[in-house]
Amino acid sequence: MSDKKSIELYVKPAGGWDALRSSWQALRDQQVVMKGASTLLRANQPSGFDCPGCAWPDRNVHSTFEFCENGVKAVANEATSRRVTPEFFAQHTVASLNEQDDRFLEAQGRLTEPMAYDAASDTYRPIAWSEAFATIARALNSLASPNEAIFYTSGRTSNEAAFLYQLFVREYGTNNLPDCSNMCHEASGVALTEQLGSGKGSVTLEDFEHAQAIFIFGQNPGTNHPRMLGELRSAAKRGCRIVAFNPLRERGLERFADPKAPAEMLGGSTRIASEYYQPRIGGDLAVATALCKVVIESGAVDHTFVARHTHGYDDFADSVRATPWEALECESGLSRADLEQAGRTYLDSTATIVCWGMGITQHARSVATIQMLGNLLLLRGNIGKAGAGPCPVRGHSNVQGDRTMGIYEQPSAAFLDRLGAAFDFQPPREHGYDTVAAIEAMFDRRAKVFFAMGGNFAAATPDTAHTHEALRRCELTVHVSTKLNRSHLVHGRDALILPCLGRTEIDVQASGPQAVTVEDSMSMVHLSSGMNPPASEHLMSEPAIIAHLAAATLPRSRTPWLSLIEDYDRIRERIAQVVDGFADFNARVRTDGGFHLHHPGRERVFPTRRGKAGFYAHALDDRKPQADVLQLMTVRSHDQYNTTVYGMDDRYRGVHGLRRVVFISRADLERLQLRDGEHVDIASVWHDGERVVRDFRLVEYDIPPGCLAAYFPETNPLVPLDHHAERARTPASKSIPVRLLRRSAA
Repeated sequence: MSDKKSIELYVKPAGGWDALRSSWQALRDQQVVMKGASTLLRANQPSGFDCPGCAWPDRNVHSTFEFCENGVKAVANEATSRRVTPEFFAQHTVASLNEQDDRFLEAQGRLTEPMAYDAASDTYRPIAWSEAFATIARALNSLASPNEAIFYTSGRTSNEAAFLYQLFVREYGTNNLPDCSNMCHEASGVALTEQLGSGKGSVTLEDFEHAQAIFIFGQNPGTNHPRMLGELRSAAKRGCRIVAFNPLRERGLERFADPKAPAEMLGGSTRIASEYYQPRIGGDLAVATALCKVVIESGAVDHTFVARHTHGYDDFADSVRATPWEALECESGLSRADLEQAGRTYLDSTATIVCWGMGITQHARSVATIQMLGNLLLLRGNIGKAGAGPCPVRGHSNVQGDRTMGIYEQPSAAFLDRLGAAFDFQPPREHGYDTVAAIEAMFDRRAKVFFAMGGNFAAATPDTAHTHEALRRCELTVHVSTKLNRSHLVHGRDALILPCLGRTEIDVQASGPQAVTVEDSMSMVHLSSGMNPPASEHLMSEPAIIAHLAAATLPRSRTPWLSLIEDYDRIRERIAQVVDGFADFNARVRTDGGFHLHHPGRERVFPTRRGKAGFYAHALDDRKPQADVLQLMTVRSHDQYNTTVYGMDDRYRGVHGLRRVVFISRADLERLQLRDGEHVDIASVWHDGERVVRDFRLVEYDIPPGCLAAYFPETNPLVPLDHHAERARTPASKSIPVRLLRRSAA
């Protein structure tokens, strides 16, 4: 991979030969060309493993090429030949490692043994598994209350591990189960559960074959869900209208060359978006309201559906009619002509899917925006029929499954009743901490032990300096991980690193090799079993780590922890007792492709409090922008997956060898008397003062005036902890008010 630093306009379609070259380079960089290539042939297969790259579902379980460039990078980085051994830790103090960037940490390779922090030497030293479990058990059992412990979960955790984990935590006595959903699609769950009775999307891959229009809001599939481009390509080629709303011009939404299509690899490509609109950051609520206004004022409402299946229409319609077009134009940043054109496209379709990503969920008004998108679907009866429905596209490969398994700080009484009956204990009823509340509790020393099942909490969370200080105030921090990351270096007084198996590795327990299960973004549950030897003989699986920890911590538990992990079928039998939709789990998941978890909305059944889907009116923001304050959204580069940085390039945006860049419009450069290529500091504007990140290069880009974009985690320090979604508390990382500060000549 080149180390050159440059900005070069990218004019090719997404995918194509560059995607293949990047995939090959990823395998070569990790020195796993042959191993990686053979591993990929088992990705997303009935007898293989689920790709850890994203939660997009699998189209053809018998195809040998159900992976993408990002999946290749994820697999290559897990299957890497590099190792982080005790010798590595002995040679590097935590202080020296903290001076390295995230790419350096990721590049060191796989963790090999459990490690414990030694304050005297400022290094990690090996610790036996039994001693590690005993250490955690002593810390947990010495707390004044179970609520002084926090148990975080990453979306890569399997269903089996997630179920055992929440069971252990609740038997221990708390609902402090924050997870990565709190930071991404929590707003989707809150909005849809209230409106439709289920927090999940209702569509399946088959619906993409029947949709006449697909509306995409705040999502960049070319980087974040590349396999989705195959579905969009097929839809576009059969004449489906694809309407994209995104402040940035993203190449994957414009044109795509499918690496599996010979004609496109010889120079062709497929146009993806038939219409591409660039609203201002935070303007999607106004866009969705305008589309609803077009439907209502054109007289195209499906009144039969509305009368039979919904409530609240009249008040909602009155609110929309009363919203002036001038306000919709001002808030959205789009003209009335553009909004009406998009509305006509919606009206021309008898089956429409609405997709969205974190460009929608990470705003203060995200719940309102998602419910307005739900209103739009309900107006035309676009739920419960082929080719139509809501489609929140989640990132982590099992983030949806973890929530299904009970990883939630606000569990329902019904779930707790079933869990307690199945395992003969009384689960705690008090709601626990979400991610934001967990950080606040650690900072205030109300929480003293932090345990993370995967993820990179220190890098993924908002308000970086505040969060790091919160973690450092803990008495003990523990991380179950496959690779070295920032969270291992931002630790409590005592700290442990517990290395686990990866998704691609063979998991052998007492009864033989095991498979786990995951749930994708469209509620398909399927098996995942690795085929590579473990990176180290000292690794344990996540279910085994949880079971051994539970056995050490809860000596009077009636749960047969160690017996359950001898054969994961036993865990799945218990899941079937507790979790709705998992009856006959072991048999159903062994069919090709697994099984689909029923969504009641597909039958136009809406288990809300009123038994119908709801229309919800939401007023627009009444923002009075300051001339020198811009809205910043954080984004991924094409060479990263969440906080994991694979490389320094962002191919589709033309950035090479750089990450501290900020994308800005020409109009703002001229208005603020700045220059393309100039370096600036960025300061967030908030009620409690400024937060500043330094030395970012300005890059002129096609983005609306008043809007900026920059990469996370570099800009996470700018996100105030109390700047989050109303009701959902998702960090508002996609709309941060900031000023650009000139750097001194020195």
